[in-house]
Amino acid sequence: MPADTGLWSAAVCAAYLGVFLAAGWLAARRALPDASPAVLAPLGCAFGVSFLAALPALAALALGFTTAAVLAGGAAALALALGLRLAPGRRPAPLRWSRQDSAAAACALPALALALWLLHTHVLYRQDGAYHTGQSCYGDLAMHLAYIKSIAVRGTFPPVEPLLAGDQALNYPFLCETVSSVFLLLGAGLRFAYLLPLAPALLAVFGMAWQLARAVLESAARACLAFWLFFMGSGLGFVYFLGSPEAFASIFTGYYTTPTNYTEKNIVWVNPIVDLLVPQRATLLGWCVLFAALYLLWRFAMLEQARLWLPLAVLVLPLPLLQTHAALALVLCCLACGVYTLARRPHTRAVLLPWAALAGLCAAVWLPETLGTVVGHAVQGQNMLRLHFNWVNNQNGALQDNYFWFYIKNIGLVYVLLVPALFHARARQRWFYGGGALIWALAECVVFQPNLYDNNKLLYIWHFLGCVLAAGLLGDWLARLRALPARAAALAAVCFAGMFGSALTVGRELVSDYVQWDAADIDLAAYVDEHAEADALFLTTDSHLQPVCSLAGRQILCGSGSFLYYHGMDYGDPYDAMCSLYARPDTVTLDAWGVDYAVFDAQALNDYAADESWYAAQYPLWYQNERYRVYKIG
Repeated sequence: MPADTGLWSAAVCAAYLGVFLAAGWLAARRALPDASPAVLAPLGCAFGVSFLAALPALAALALGFTTAAVLAGGAAALALALGLRLAPGRRPAPLRWSRQDSAAAACALPALALALWLLHTHVLYRQDGAYHTGQSCYGDLAMHLAYIKSIAVRGTFPPVEPLLAGDQALNYPFLCETVSSVFLLLGAGLRFAYLLPLAPALLAVFGMAWQLARAVLESAARACLAFWLFFMGSGLGFVYFLGSPEAFASIFTGYYTTPTNYTEKNIVWVNPIVDLLVPQRATLLGWCVLFAALYLLWRFAMLEQARLWLPLAVLVLPLPLLQTHAALALVLCCLACGVYTLARRPHTRAVLLPWAALAGLCAAVWLPETLGTVVGHAVQGQNMLRLHFNWVNNQNGALQDNYFWFYIKNIGLVYVLLVPALFHARARQRWFYGGGALIWALAECVVFQPNLYDNNKLLYIWHFLGCVLAAGLLGDWLARLRALPARAAALAAVCFAGMFGSALTVGRELVSDYVQWDAADIDLAAYVDEHAEADALFLTTDSHLQPVCSLAGRQILCGSGSFLYYHGMDYGDPYDAMCSLYARPDTVTLDAWGVDYAVFDAQALNDYAADESWYAAQYPLWYQNERYRVYKIG
């Protein structure tokens, strides 16, 4: 248990989460009464996390994001669990553990252990009085902590942007943050609140990815191969590090010089565990729901289990505000499966009505969710929706590499096998992959945010479906080798060619260690957290590691452009005001922006030529330590 949370608070938070997971388990059990434990456990976690995102947020629309809303959400989850338990219906089959369940666990549990260990060492890891992190979390973790803490501190809902002055709506899928904010309001510390909901989310991602691959391929062995080709897959980037012992050693000592993230050589296809799931909460929470939804979609559309439309719809209701890219990917997969249904099945009410109900229910909930948030921002935000071909390989209108070579060296074996695997697959598999093909076509031609790179949040779903097809082809090829030594050697060659780069990347991440916030940062944040008003506005530098915002959750005049620009936000005026208030301070500008506190440190003095003497003459010193001085305005 993290040291920032007392035993009683930890127990309360665990019990609260347990209510949602119990409701999730019962929802999964009712949806699939004949399913095995290895299906029900991750599917139940997916439902539970979805409920955790939706129910407190729904209450917060009326009550604000307060303890009352959190308790109301918990009461709703408890009522849902009781209703699912007591409602009449088909009696579930007895739970039995099978060999397939063992195969699923053999894949999911090691991946889960790796991800949890990285989260443990990367998120507010206290060592020698400082908070340490790893390579992948040095950047985005600060933003996620700021959002989580600010939502709980301010109580405004929908939340406002804490990295920018004013009442600008948070232009980010904020439900991936509120699932931790609830635990802050229940008494947890920031580290415990951050980590607690991620454990069931990770179990859902790994467990349902395996189950989806097994359902499509109808083979546990091939599902295992698909699982590792995706989560530990990589291209040919490792070749760039084989020239000398020094080059190879740089993998484990440099900052983002790994076989899966080496931009100098146009290697950008990162490892999904260490560079997507661990540092990016929206991706983790989005995939938690998405993989479970795709599994239900396969059974609903391809196995003709029409009654699953309702569990599928309920599961994905909060998805656009968990990760918008995941919601778009699901829509495209549903489109491909819907066309398959129209093409291959009779146009009867029994066939078409479930599709209409699924589309209608999702539209009724998703449109109000997104029109004022992600859709509105996509239209109004800066550098958002635009046409662009060939993802990050096309920079300023010039290809960095040959189109096909770019994907061959980045994705490797799976990309090379895509076309033969598609021809080798059965009809239903090809149709299901059609959703991935639509995702690829859209992501290759349209950019949905200022950062070209972020289209990978779509491309990785296409890639997962490609890994499933490739595993089917490879599994059939390997099965033709009757001699066990030959089959083992061929499998080893496949694993080396498809995964060696990611193995090195994981090794680098395990040994990476950086100080993210030192003792002075922590002390400042603790004082601000205890003594500053919840809605106070701080003048600070625009460092992305600003402790006032990341650790204390207070709003600052202007945060890092690394966050604000890539969320499509116009921060020019607040940035100019920040620079002016440091170098040429005056009371009129302070009053106009509503600044309550001014923070000074070496960065403010050196980078902004800050005139601290003016503040010292005008306002009382509110707080100081060996590095920071804070003046209270007014």
